[in-house]
Amino acid sequence: MSDDFFGELYLRSTLPFLSEEVTAREAEYLARAFASVDGPVVDLGCGHGRHAARLNAEGALAGRVVGLERDPLSLRLRRPGFPVVRGDLRALPFQAGSLGGAYAWYSTLFAFSDEEHVQVLREVARVLRPGGLLVFQTVPYERLARSPGAAFRERLPDGSLLEEESRFDAMRGRDVGQRQLTLPEGRVLRAAYAIRYYPLAELRGLLESTGFSMAWVHGGLDGGPMTPDSTDLIVGAGLRQG
Repeated sequence: MSDDFFGELYLRSTLPFLSEEVTAREAEYLARAFASVDGPVVDLGCGHGRHAARLNAEGALAGRVVGLERDPLSLRLRRPGFPVVRGDLRALPFQAGSLGGAYAWYSTLFAFSDEEHVQVLREVARVLRPGGLLVFQTVPYERLARSPGAAFRERLPDGSLLEEESRFDAMRGRDVGQRQLTLPEGRVLRAAYAIRYYPLAELRGLLESTGFSMAWVHGGLDGGPMTPDSTDLIVGAGLRQG
């Protein structure tokens, strides 16, 4: 994934769609998932901290959430109320066995090459305690395979024009696209992106090869099972002991 995609382009083009109601529901799901986990929990790719700030303020994870983010602009604009470190998913700046859990939202873990995804998951396994928990959200491979082409054009509340096109290659499991944001003053932000989506069986094998066991698969925030109509794929994976 190009670094140009993150920063100002990503923040300006995604924040208008992230309502406080959606954020609250996602945070509630994460709080339930980690309710029985001891120790610190890291938000991998925390962005501006919409989950981390809520979770660290109250409930089961109060005072235990730390954010990890690479983009300097997201770090400068982050919400207050939680500690954060700048770092790369492929080389986590945490000691081995120092964390009880980790979570990542919006396919954050899978914006690299297949080889790097193995490296990312091995890094997560390294920093978790025995029995630690990883939770991540992405989009079901099957949903993208049914509708491989997508185009989007919308005027945002600040007057910016957001345009995006993407195409999912089912053979490679990779969604490749380009996003462009034309700001009201005429300045244009543009970048390409590529995200990997794995069929469930392949994802299970990837997790097992990096030290995890798939504990659950949900098709939405209600905790229900995956169905052909599910828009989400939410996975809980436990770190195997020994």
